[in-house]
Order: sequence, then structure tokens, then C-alpha cells
Amino acid sequence: MKLRLLVVAAAIAAAGVQQAQAAPRGLTIEDLASMERVGSPVLSPDASKVVYTVRTTNLDKNRGNTQLWMIDLRAAKPVPQRLTQADASSTDPEWSPNGDAIYFLSARSGSNQVWRLPLGGGEAVRVTDFPLDVDNFRLSPAGDRLAFSMAVFRDCPDLACSKQRADEQAKNKATGKVYDRLFVRHWDTWNDGRNAVLYSAAIGADGKAVNPVSLSGSLDGDVPSKPFGDHEEYHFSPDGKTVVFNARVAGKTEAWSTNFDIYTVPAAGGAEPRNLTQDNQAWDTKAQFSPDGRTLAYAAMDRPTFEADRFHLVLMDVATGKKRALTADWDRSVSEFHWAPDGKSLLATADDVGQHRLFSIDAASGKVTPLTGPGYVSAFTMARDTLVMAQANLASGAQLFKMKLGVANKADKLTANNEEKLADVRYGEYEQFSFKGANGETVYGHVMKPWNAEAGKKYPVAFLVHGGPQGSFGNSWSYRWNPQVYAGAGYAAVFIDFHGSTGYGQKFTDSISNDWGGKPLEDLKLGLTAAAAKYPWLDREKSCALGASYGGYMMNWIEGNWSDGFKCIVNHDGVFDIRGMAYSTEEIWFTEWEYGGSYFKNPEGHEKFNPVHHVAKWKTPMLVVQGDQDFRIPTAQALATFTALQRQGVESKLLMFPDENHWVLKPANSILWHHTVLDWLGRHLKK
Repeated sequence: MKLRLLVVAAAIAAAGVQQAQAAPRGLTIEDLASMERVGSPVLSPDASKVVYTVRTTNLDKNRGNTQLWMIDLRAAKPVPQRLTQADASSTDPEWSPNGDAIYFLSARSGSNQVWRLPLGGGEAVRVTDFPLDVDNFRLSPAGDRLAFSMAVFRDCPDLACSKQRADEQAKNKATGKVYDRLFVRHWDTWNDGRNAVLYSAAIGADGKAVNPVSLSGSLDGDVPSKPFGDHEEYHFSPDGKTVVFNARVAGKTEAWSTNFDIYTVPAAGGAEPRNLTQDNQAWDTKAQFSPDGRTLAYAAMDRPTFEADRFHLVLMDVATGKKRALTADWDRSVSEFHWAPDGKSLLATADDVGQHRLFSIDAASGKVTPLTGPGYVSAFTMARDTLVMAQANLASGAQLFKMKLGVANKADKLTANNEEKLADVRYGEYEQFSFKGANGETVYGHVMKPWNAEAGKKYPVAFLVHGGPQGSFGNSWSYRWNPQVYAGAGYAAVFIDFHGSTGYGQKFTDSISNDWGGKPLEDLKLGLTAAAAKYPWLDREKSCALGASYGGYMMNWIEGNWSDGFKCIVNHDGVFDIRGMAYSTEEIWFTEWEYGGSYFKNPEGHEKFNPVHHVAKWKTPMLVVQGDQDFRIPTAQALATFTALQRQGVESKLLMFPDENHWVLKPANSILWHHTVLDWLGRHLKK
């Protein structure tokens, strides 16, 4: 299926402002790094207002700052209003039950605490004043209690003890650490002995939260989960008396287990958490009560240790414990989901053929109805009959849109961040295409023209390979790997959703496991050939391949198995030696599933598609990029790659970031990364 060509004109300034007179130009990395980022919309209880966050970037200070904004939806012409302004960020907004105030997180007092901003006037006041940072929180439906998470030493009797021990660790002149189990480090952080523990505290008549009690501290695990868990992993019941959360009991097996379970506990504490899903040894998460409190919905996987299994929705009768698989027949993996206000349906996002769409799911029948078309829905919120969502595409960062529930594809735009600032930017035209890939199966991809493309001309190609590997490089906007930056520099871009990508059915996603260098490589070859045949403006003879994570692995695999395919290669955080990866990465369940078991039980599975065995065939110039705080694909992998290139005399460069993890996040580093990459492409494609 071919989607219509999307031609994106230069943006127009806000109403009443003349169109910018500057000559059109392409998007630059400086543009990308300094764009305002819209997110986290939350509707007021009466659906009259929406509060959301906007992140700005201060390039001089080399950091971002997030503040709260609000739109009055009742206005004839809604205008965004800034609510907070401080040197410290304000995040995670939540409405008070009657809509007269907004609760949020901020470190403006020196530590991260919960604050309350009255909308009737006055300054924000601090709700929590704990000795430790509050990492995330939820307000109870009645507004009389908080649930929140803090990093504590579980054997400490109180928060003061955890604070004192952390301070003593920081002052200790001896820096050695002793471990007797994994994780010793996770993502980009060494284990210091603390867990994320869920707490609850009542809010007194003075508006202050007091007497915190532990809800999950008796469990050997993190609530929410690390490294990316947030308050979506715990919720109050509608009456505020119960909290439901998910946790993985650590023990000795945490590093190779995906067995998260759903637990319920009294919101006031005083009882042990009760496991509701101990029958399922795979992942159960994000449980939420229906509006009437009678049903619990949660996302579940079926296969233990497989992090990319399909998340389907399960409904559990709270009174009886009886469970029903709601989306067992829908071949998509649920991402974010929430109950509709009337409790008759749930809304959910999922990857879907190169898009990330919003769907409505009937709670009785499981019937699925799409609500959005092309684009990427990154967040949404509902109240009464109103829905507000953040949606992006390949030519726009996320903006807010308002819809009426039950009315598909009819959305009103609420925000226009960056449009005036980038009024002279012309974005590259893009299109989705399909071709016959490995096994003769249909595979999809996208192409993008340079911003200044002219009829009859050919343009050098940036061939982008996504990571994951179970991911999708589709119709979305990224602040790290963004095809528009390459289009803005005069390149065409091609990116393929090869076998293993998400949004095309679970069988297609499964097909990459134990076949990293097989069908995906065949898809990439066939896809680039098909694109070059279909789009004559692609200069196939002048192309460079780029990828990170699994995409970085594929760069190493291409070096030895498609060595005449490209003029140059960019490898960011890529696997060089699968054996070394198996023994040094932190989340072991990943390598053991992908390569057919642990290395000592199945060495053949790890060696079959190991790039290290093909180093003697390497000849394509390669730029290697690595973050030294990347514990997912550790630095030794990049150093080995660079050593192999240098030892054989292959033209190569190494860009090392001592303060970045698996991603390059700091603005100055992102700018350096992009310029280094574009210079590398220019050296080999624009001689």
C-alpha cells in the first residue's frame, strides 16, 4: 500500500504576522537542538482546560528547561498561557479534583519535590518536604493523598536513614563497591544499593504531605521500574483506597527476567502487597482501574524473557479475579492506554504500518477502531467527551490537537510551537513505499527528498537503519535521528522497516530473533534497490549507511557482508563481538532471547551472525561513535571496532563522548555529533 505523497510547505507565522521574508532553507542541527518540545498534556476534570509541558533549550547553559503551559479550551481562539517560570524545571502536571490547582514536580527548592499551583492566583507552594528527591507521583482522586516514588535503602527504617547513608557514601574516600548479584550497573548508572520504592502520604488541611508510609518496600524490586519507568506504572482506585502497581522481584535473576507482576495494596499502607498475576511468568504492567472501579485493565506479554513480545490488554474483574484477554485477536502491541471516561472502551496507541496511531477498543467485544491517520501520537488525555493528544510526523515535532471522543480523524490544532521561528525552513518531501523483501514478503520503508530538490537531479543518499532491533523508523519526529537534518543538508534519505520491525504483526517482529544478519540484511539490500528503481532522484552510487544500537550492529555486519554497498558508514553504539556483548551487557534477557539462550549453552547461536568473524573483509570508511556511559553496548565494543579498522588501514574516525549514555542528549554534544556525521558524509559523498 502506498501512502499519498506528503508535501510540507514552509511554515507560516501566527495569525496577523507577515510571512517571513528570508529565503527558504533546510533544517539544521542548530534548529533541531533549539526547538521547543511539547508534551505531557493533561485535561482538567471538566475538560475546559489542558495543562502541558514545553521544553526549551539554552545552548549557552547546555541544558534544557521544562515549564508548564495551559490552554483554555472554552476560548473562541485559545491562546497558550505560561504557568511557571523558574530556573528549575516544572514537570509531571496533575489537576486537583475540582480543577482549581495544578500539582507538579520541581527542584526549585534545591531538591525534587511536589508543588501545588493555585489557578486563582498566588505562588506555587510546596506540598512535600522530604529529605530525599521525589522521582514521580500521583494525586489521589479525592486530592487527600499522594502516591510517590523515592530512591531509598530498603533496610533503612526511615527516609532520614537513607539520606544519611547516601551522604556517607558520597564522603567516603574509599570508592570501591562490592556486589554479590546482578545488576551491578543498569543503562548508565552503577548500582549504589538503593531501590525505587513506592510510598503514600496523606495531605493535611494545610496542604502538606506528612507521615510517608512504604507501599512496596517489602518487595525486592523497583517501583516504578528502572531505567525508564514512571507514574504510568501505578494508579489509585477511583475511591482512593487502593493503589495498584507493577514490580519485578529482583533476587539473583533480575538481569535475565522480564517477570513483572501486578500488585495491589491499601493506599494508606499497613498490609503486604498482593500479587494479582503470579500465574503469568512474562511481563504484566500499567494496570488501571475502570471509572467504576470494578475492572482492572493491564498490558500483558505471554513469553517470559522476551522484551519485544506483543503487549495485549487483559481485563480482570476486581471482585472475582477472573481475567479476560481483550485484544488477543488484534495483532498489534499496545503502548500507552487509558480507560474512556464512560468506561465502555479503552483508548490505546500502537505502531501500525509505519505510523503510531490512536485506537479505540470496545471493552465488551474487543473491537478496535482507529481514531487517527498518518503520524505519531506520543501522548493523550481524556475528560468527559474531549480528547487532547500530542501528535508528530516526519515534518513536525509534536503539537497538541483536540478531538471529540468517538469522532475519528477530526482534530483541531491547539499549539504552533516553532512555526514562527522556523517559518523560512522548507522540509523535505517524504513518501512511504513498499517492496518484496525477504521470503517474498511485503516490507515498507520511507524516502525523503532534500529540502531543495529539483526535478531531473540526483541526490546522494543517507541510508538510515533503526535500532531496537524491534522498532520502527516511520512517520515520526526525533531529536536524535531525524531524516530532516539530512534533507536539510542536501541529502536524500531512505529508511526501511525490515523484518523485526514493529507495527506489522507479531510474526514479522519475531522474525529477527536468531536471524540478526539474515532477513534484515536482505530487506535492506532489496529495499534500497527498490527505492533507487522507483525514485530516480536517488543517487544509489553515492550513498552512506548510518545506524545506532542494532543499527550500529548492522553497520558492522554490512562492513563484512555488503562491503561494496556504500561509500561510507556511520556506526553509533554498535555491537562488534556478540560473545563479548553477551557477557558485558546489563539486560541479559535481551541477548539470551535474541541469540537462542545463554552463550555457554548455545555458543553457535551467538556466533552465527557475529561481525567479528568478518573483520578481514572490512574496507568501507567508517565513523565510530560511542558514549562511555553506555552500559547497554559497552565502550569496549566501539574500541574494538575502531581498532579493527585502524589495524587494517581502513579510513576511520572515533567520536567518543565520556558523559553520554546509549543516546547523545546534551545539546552541545548533539550538535557536535551531527556536524561530525555530516562532515563524514560530505567527505565521501560530495567530493
